[in-house]
Amino acid sequence: MTSDLSGMGSVHREGGGKAQETPEQRSETGKPMAAATPRDVIHIRLASFVLFVAIALGVLSLIAGATVPAVILGVVVVAAVVDVTMALRRQRRLGTGP
Repeated sequence: MTSDLSGMGSVHREGGGKAQETPEQRSETGKPMAAATPRDVIHIRLASFVLFVAIALGVLSLIAGATVPAVILGVVVVAAVVDVTMALRRQRRLGTGP
């Protein structure tokens, strides 16, 4: 087994040890890179934040007895779940999702 001096990780030639890595799997600085499109990553991260805030505010509005804001926030939660689902389906179609 030989070590790659360019910061791209170890290269496996024969026998056991580390799995072979290609240069596409690491950035120029040697950090591992995710196999996802930036658009889908942004959709998933923003939607998860929106889900957290909408659920919290929806519960508080239900406790306060304000049903109209709770229903509106419920629609926002459903829209965020649909957005995350669509982003995950796009990643699976590309072959890089969970």
